[in-house]
Amino acid sequence: MLAALAVSTVIPVLPLRAQDKVPDAQIQAEVQKSLDNKRFTAVHAVVKNGIVTLTGNVDVYATKEDAEHKIHHKKGVLAVRNMITVPAGELPDTDLRDKLAEKLAYDRVGYGTTAFNSFTIGVQNGVVTLGGVAYGPYDKDSAISLVEHYPGVRDVIDNIEVAPLSPNDDRIRLEAARAIYGFPSLQRYAIDPAKPIRITVVNGNITLTGVVDTEADKDVANIRARGVSGAFSVTNNLQVAKPSEDK
Repeated sequence: MLAALAVSTVIPVLPLRAQDKVPDAQIQAEVQKSLDNKRFTAVHAVVKNGIVTLTGNVDVYATKEDAEHKIHHKKGVLAVRNMITVPAGELPDTDLRDKLAEKLAYDRVGYGTTAFNSFTIGVQNGVVTLGGVAYGPYDKDSAISLVEHYPGVRDVIDNIEVAPLSPNDDRIRLEAARAIYGFPSLQRYAIDPAKPIRITVVNGNITLTGVVDTEADKDVANIRARGVSGAFSVTNNLQVAKPSEDK
């Protein structure tokens, strides 16, 4: 039998005045209407004193979140206790992490921001922790949504930072990308979105992340980034692939 994770979250709502109190039966009816979808077939809701408790199970974590969001703002709802469980997947944590990393590598391809997102992924007992820096809020939301909809993910902890909006940072990003990817020995890293040199810029400070084939590539990328005008600093966190990974 697959294990399941039950994480209870209580989301409070502003208190109602006595004359505005909505009967539990009325809230129950509205909640049931909101959950009238085949995705929520195994979800059960109980209302007591304006507090809605959700139980049951769903296939993916995103459905658990959607169930809560659908009833959170219903009239009379004072709080939501989300006790819905998400089944554990068959993949070990390390394999789940690798699968998610592969999916995220190709996320937002075509929007021109892939190389400017640098995400970290940790998985423990199916609970995924996302970190790093996103170019913008859409990139962050897309990454979180991708993970929440992946089978076997039982919970998501969001530690992703969004780079501040800055025309100067945008200029530095583009100049750094041209300087790095335009250099002959580094051009191959622009071909596959899963293997780019990630370039994040926050307040004029450049950070390089990703995996390169050789120490020479790492050094060249560092030199090219340091030549970008207006950049205050360059942090080179590039890793060099092991021989087995080169193959």
